[in-house]
Amino acid sequence: MDRGTIFRVWVPLLLGAWALGMVYARGPGPHGIVRPIGLALAIIGLSGVMLARFTLGKSFSVTAQARVLVTAGIYSKIRNPIYVSAELMLLGLAMMLWNPLVLIFLLAVIPVQVLRARKEARVLEAKFGDEYRAYRARTWF
Repeated sequence: MDRGTIFRVWVPLLLGAWALGMVYARGPGPHGIVRPIGLALAIIGLSGVMLARFTLGKSFSVTAQARVLVTAGIYSKIRNPIYVSAELMLLGLAMMLWNPLVLIFLLAVIPVQVLRARKEARVLEAKFGDEYRAYRARTWF
């Protein structure tokens, strides 16, 4: 495992898991059955973000760019696993905190993610054409 992978994937995953654990243990909100379900969803979401980030490797960028068409790993099933996983993580956080503001933020972020995904799709389709269209046909979101 190279140094870049450690700092791109493992350090954020461990810090994120630690932060979620702290929110779970010490954060506000009810401490009933919903809280551990929220923690599980948040950890699954965080893990999905990091797995997708690992799969992208150096192809990751904040802005829509078409360096290579990544279709392996989690990208073989979901075109935008970072967006989907981040939403799952936010849902879990909202459940743990039981805070309407977190839920409102989650609901506000969804259309933004959809718009970003559409922009990325246009960029990828312009660069990869039929290869991207075939990939899009066999994957979800």
